[in-house]
Amino acid sequence: MARISGVDLPKDKRVDIAISYLYGIGRKLGADIIAEAQIDPATRVKNLTEAEVNKISSIIQTREIRVEGDLRRDIQANVRRLMEIGAYRGFRHRRNLPCRGQRTKTNARTRRGRRKTVGSARAEKPASAAKPGAAPAGK
Repeated sequence: MARISGVDLPKDKRVDIAISYLYGIGRKLGADIIAEAQIDPATRVKNLTEAEVNKISSIIQTREIRVEGDLRRDIQANVRRLMEIGAYRGFRHRRNLPCRGQRTKTNARTRRGRRKTVGSARAEKPASAAKPGAAPAGK
């Protein structure tokens, strides 16, 4: 089992796909890393040698690519900074609303969560209403 940056790569997948399981490495960057390591992209992870896995790890470290915990920490610090300086984007993050200009009157369910109905669907009848079955007054 190949383990890179603390993540176990799925052993039955191709290397070019499996490397994108690392947070911070997408398909394009993964393909570039594999090309630099001179590994066939069609190779399955279970068929990688220990030397090839070490080569991939060393490329990630030498190119100073932020992955996993470091990248998550940096992103969190950036969001925290936006909140502290009182930026509009920080305000939107604090209120758990979309911060890239999307509409919120409808949609935005991913950020806002499930719908919560506010108010009532219809007005309730007053308690002093006529009893059911009684004749209407005035006739």
